[in-house]
Amino acid sequence: MEKDKYKIMIIEDDVDIAGLLQTQLRKYGFCPYCSQEIEAVDEECRRIEPHLILLDITLPFYDGFYWCHKLRKYTSCPIIFISARNADSDQILAMRNGGDDYVSKPFSMEVLLAKIDAQLRRAYGAYASTNQDQLTYADCQFSMNKLQISRENQIVELSKNEALVIRCLFEKAPDVVTREELLNQIWDEECFVEENTLNVTISRIRKRMEQIESKIDIKAVRGVGYRMGVKE
Repeated sequence: MEKDKYKIMIIEDDVDIAGLLQTQLRKYGFCPYCSQEIEAVDEECRRIEPHLILLDITLPFYDGFYWCHKLRKYTSCPIIFISARNADSDQILAMRNGGDDYVSKPFSMEVLLAKIDAQLRRAYGAYASTNQDQLTYADCQFSMNKLQISRENQIVELSKNEALVIRCLFEKAPDVVTREELLNQIWDEECFVEENTLNVTISRIRKRMEQIESKIDIKAVRGVGYRMGVKE
């Protein structure tokens, strides 16, 4: 897919920053759209159907964490947080609510563009096209294309990062998958990643398993990584 086919939704209440992002993204060949309904982001997003979302944290009415959690109920498109808040707790909360990446203000446009390209490649490009679909382990079926994991008639939606980690665990189960292997699945080598981010992603996956009452158990192997097994 050419860049001009990618719709990027900018959810930012600072008009100057939103305008700058829109101008720069259009310059680099994307199709940017600035949110006009900050009080009803979810409804606007349903209409726009973006391929990627740039989301600020400090917004009127509700913050970005709230909107990300709500958007994840029906969209699996990559969500990159952009915020002047750079505390570890904010980044962890962003990931817990379904975010795929985090950029602190002030930011380099080159870094942001690299992160956007990386997320789009994983979601829609060459990386996504090589993913094996419909993996099965224990009582669950996993679809990379649909970003879903299911058990019988129960289905839960996954974020892109969750799906990439699950795919790797499914493919290697019941063998141990190292932390390095999992991190390489999700993030580019040149991008710095907090070690705790993987822990947060695993925690979210465990909650997804609980939602569909799966017997799958993801165990931490101290000092190595994680192993997928079945609860007794």
